[in-house]
Amino acid sequence: MHLVNVPARLRQLGIIPVVSLDRVEAAIPLAEALLNGGLPCAEITFRTAAAEPAIRAITKAFPEILVGAGTVLNEEQIDRALAAGAKFIVSPGFSTGVVNFCQDKHIPVFPGVCTPTDIQNAIETGLTALKFFPADAFGGLKTLKALSAPFPHVEFIPTGGISAANLGEYLGFKKVLACGGSWMVKGELINEGKFAEITRLTEEAMALKRQVRGE
Repeated sequence: MHLVNVPARLRQLGIIPVVSLDRVEAAIPLAEALLNGGLPCAEITFRTAAAEPAIRAITKAFPEILVGAGTVLNEEQIDRALAAGAKFIVSPGFSTGVVNFCQDKHIPVFPGVCTPTDIQNAIETGLTALKFFPADAFGGLKTLKALSAPFPHVEFIPTGGISAANLGEYLGFKKVLACGGSWMVKGELINEGKFAEITRLTEEAMALKRQVRGE
């Protein structure tokens, strides 16, 4: 079912657009904008009622896009996300129940962590790729580097406060698997139909990623 190596694919892409959709009708033009910008990936957050049908619409229309479900808090949301076609799960914090449920379903999960205790608990479940959230509010790259020192085998997806201004700094740190961010897919851009602008911002982000990582 999930043949793609999700962590490897996310590492290759380097950026995960974190999307909150108010209207499912915006899902397809948003997906097209991301594809046109060279980024076939989206984390659709379960913060709105449009999340589940949006995941279903995108995965059906564009199977080449790696679609995940974000802000997932419980098993019921996981089941709904998987039924809609999500290929990975992201949660804002670390929950043993959520992680174990995903592992039982053989679906990649990236729980949010921000302390050494969080990281150690996650490691005990066998995870080595974790979301660092909220990244900027918890000290940004300085904190991430400090957390990485005692856990050298862990990779992170910093999310929260990531922007075009600091993206390069995060991507330049070798323990960063990918960066999650919403600056190129802000709600007002989506709601106002400014998909060409989303494509432009996405292209800029991907160009910076290639430059920083020497691709």
